[in-house]
Amino acid sequence: MPAPVGRPRHAVGLYRVSTAEQGQSGLGLEAQQASVRAFVASQGWTLVAEHQDIAGGKDDRRPGFQAALAKCRQLGAVLVAARLDRITRRAHTLSGLLEEGLLLRAADMPTADELMLRIYAAMAQKERELISARTRAALAAAKARGRVLGGDRGYRPATGPDAAAAAVARRLVAQQEAHRLLLEVDAAKAEGITSHAALARVLTARGVVTPRGGSAWTHTTVARLLARSAHAQDTPGHVIQPG
Repeated sequence: MPAPVGRPRHAVGLYRVSTAEQGQSGLGLEAQQASVRAFVASQGWTLVAEHQDIAGGKDDRRPGFQAALAKCRQLGAVLVAARLDRITRRAHTLSGLLEEGLLLRAADMPTADELMLRIYAAMAQKERELISARTRAALAAAKARGRVLGGDRGYRPATGPDAAAAAVARRLVAQQEAHRLLLEVDAAKAEGITSHAALARVLTARGVVTPRGGSAWTHTTVARLLARSAHAQDTPGHVIQPG
C-alpha cells in the first residue's frame, strides 16, 4: 500500500537474530540496525519505528515481525531489513505480503524490485530444502554403515561455563544500551523538551527502541530510565539495567 503522493515515505525497520546469545550480545542486531538506518537515510525516507525478534526466520508469529507489519499497514510505510531473510525465510509468506500490497526492501539489495525479491526468496528457500535433503541422505548413509549418530559421545569440556564472565558481559551490554538511550534523551532535552510525557512522545516519534525492544515510550519508561541513571551516578560500580 504505497504512501499517498506528495507525502514523505515512512519506513519501519525490522531486525532479527536466531539465538538468545546473539540477542544478548547485541552485535548482530546493532549491525542490522546500522545497515537499515543508512539505507533509509540514503532513500530520503523517515524511520518511524523499529522492531526486533530473537527467533528463527520460519516463525511468522514472532511479535516484532507482526508489530512491524501492523505499523506498515497503518502508515503505508516500507518494511526495511538488512537482508531479505531477516523478514522471513518462507517464500510463500513473502509473496503473500507483496500480494497484499506491502512494500518490502532489503538494505543489501537496494535496487531489487518486487519481482527480484520473489525470485531471490524462492531460490533461497529451494537451496535450504536441498541442503536439508542432502543432510538427511548423509545421516541415513552413515546410519546404514553402522555409525552411531547423536547421543553422548563422551566429550566433556575442560572447564564449565564461566558464570562470572557471562555476568560481566551482560552488564556491559546493559550499560551500552542504557548509554544509547540516555544519549537520545539528552538530545531531546537539548531541544528544550523536559517533561517525561513530552520526552516519551519524542522518543516514540523518532523510532527509538525502548529498553525492552518496543516502539512506544511512556512517561513511566522515561522516568525509570532517568531514575536508574541518577542511581548509577550515585553508586560507584553500579550498572544501569534497561527494563
